[in-house]
Amino acid sequence: METIKKPNCGARLDRLPNSKWHLSIFSIVAFSLLVCWSNAIGGLVLAQLKELGWTNNNISAIFTSLTVAGMFFGALLGGIIGDKIGRRKSVLTFEIIHIIAMIIGSFSPNMTFLIVCRFFMGVGLGALLVTLFAGFTEYMPGRNRGTWSSRVSFIGNWSYPICSLIAMSITPLIAANMNWRVQFLVPAILSIIATVIAYKKFPESPRWLEVQGRYKEAEKIMSEIEMLVEHQTGKKLEPVTDVSADKKENVIPYSALFKGELLKRVILGSSVLIAMNVVQYTLINWLPTIFMSQGINLKNSIVLNTMSMFGAPFGIFIAVLVIDKIPRKVMGVGLLLMIAVLGYVYSLQTSMVMITLMGFCLITFVYMFVCYASAVYVPEIWPTEAKLRGSGLANAVGRISGIVAPFAVAYLLDKQGVKGVFVLLGSVAVIVAIVIATIGIETRGASVEAIGSKAE
Repeated sequence: METIKKPNCGARLDRLPNSKWHLSIFSIVAFSLLVCWSNAIGGLVLAQLKELGWTNNNISAIFTSLTVAGMFFGALLGGIIGDKIGRRKSVLTFEIIHIIAMIIGSFSPNMTFLIVCRFFMGVGLGALLVTLFAGFTEYMPGRNRGTWSSRVSFIGNWSYPICSLIAMSITPLIAANMNWRVQFLVPAILSIIATVIAYKKFPESPRWLEVQGRYKEAEKIMSEIEMLVEHQTGKKLEPVTDVSADKKENVIPYSALFKGELLKRVILGSSVLIAMNVVQYTLINWLPTIFMSQGINLKNSIVLNTMSMFGAPFGIFIAVLVIDKIPRKVMGVGLLLMIAVLGYVYSLQTSMVMITLMGFCLITFVYMFVCYASAVYVPEIWPTEAKLRGSGLANAVGRISGIVAPFAVAYLLDKQGVKGVFVLLGSVAVIVAIVIATIGIETRGASVEAIGSKAE
C-alpha cells in the first residue's frame, strides 16, 4: 500500500510571497461580502415600511429579532456543515440559500410573509459570513493575515453606504411600495454574479483538505498554487522542511468546544461578537428610526443615516493600517471603551450638524471594532480542524444578543429616549472590554497552526 506523505500546507502557504493569487482569493471573498447586503438594508426597509403602515416599533423588533435568529441558526449549522463539506462547497451552498430568500422576500404580499423570508435570509447570511471570514484566514500567511482580513472587511462594509445611496437615489423615483422590493432584488442579482465567480475561481482550502486526510487533493491544489505564484512573481520558491510528517491526526469533536482551552475561546469569541452585534446591528436597524423619534422626517433621516454610514468604510480603512501593528487585546479593549464614551456623548446631541459629526465618529470606531471582531480576531483564534465550528458557535452565541437587544432598544426608545439606548450599548461595550483584558489571547503574527496548537 502506498504511503502518502503529508503536504505540510500550512508552512507552504505561510512562506508564499504576496502575489496575484492572494489578490484573487481576496477579491472573490471581498466581492461576495460586498454584495450580500440584505442585512444592511434592514433599517432603511423598516423606515419605508413604517411610512406604508406595515410596521411599528414592536413589529420592527420582531422583524429584526427573527433576522438575527436566522443568523444564529445559520452560524451554528454553517460552522458544522462548513467543517464537514469544506470551504468552497459551503460558500456556494449558503450563497444560493441567501439569494433565493432575498428574491422571494422581494415579492412579499404582507409583513408576516416578509418576516418569514427575512428569517431565511438570516440563515443563509449567517452561515455565509462564518464561512467567508473564517475560511479566508486559511489562505493568507500569518505574517499579514490581519491586514488581508481587514481589507476584506473594508470592501465588504462598503455595502452599508452603497445601499443607503441606492435608497436615497431611488426614493424620489420609485413608489414606496416598490422601493423596498428593489432594495432586495439588487443584492440578489449581484450575489448571483458572486456565486458564479466563486464556482469558477475559488479553490478548496489546502489546509482543510490536509486535516481531513485528503493528502492527494491537498498536494494537487497546493502544487498548483505554488506554480502559479512562481509564475506571477518570477521567483523560485524556497523548499519547506516537512515538519508535519510524524504529527498525528488531531480529530477535534464538537464536544471539545465545551471544555478546556477551546471553551475559553468560545467564551472569548462569543463575548466579542455579543458586543459587535448589540452595537452594530442596533445602529444599522434603528438609526433611521432613532432620527425619526427625534422629530427628523424620513427624507432627512435617510440622508443622516447615509452620511453617518460613511464612517463604516473609513473606520475599516484605519483598521487595515493598524491591525497588524497593535496587539489584538490592546486594540479590542481600546475600541470598546471609545465606543462607550462616544455613544453617550452622541446621545446628548440635538443639532443636525453635531448629530452628523458625532454619528460619523461613532460609526468610525464601531466599524473598526466590527473589522477587528468579525474579520480578524474571532476567525483566527481556532485550529483548522474546528475553525468553522468554533467560529460558528461563537457567532451563534453572539447572535442571541441580537435577538434580545431589539426588544430592549424598542422599550428604551419608547420609555427613556435615545440616551437610554446608548447607555445600554456603552454598558455592553465596557463589560466585553473587561472580558478581552482578562481571558483574551494574542494572535497577531502567529501562524494558523501555532494558534491551533495552543488549544490542544
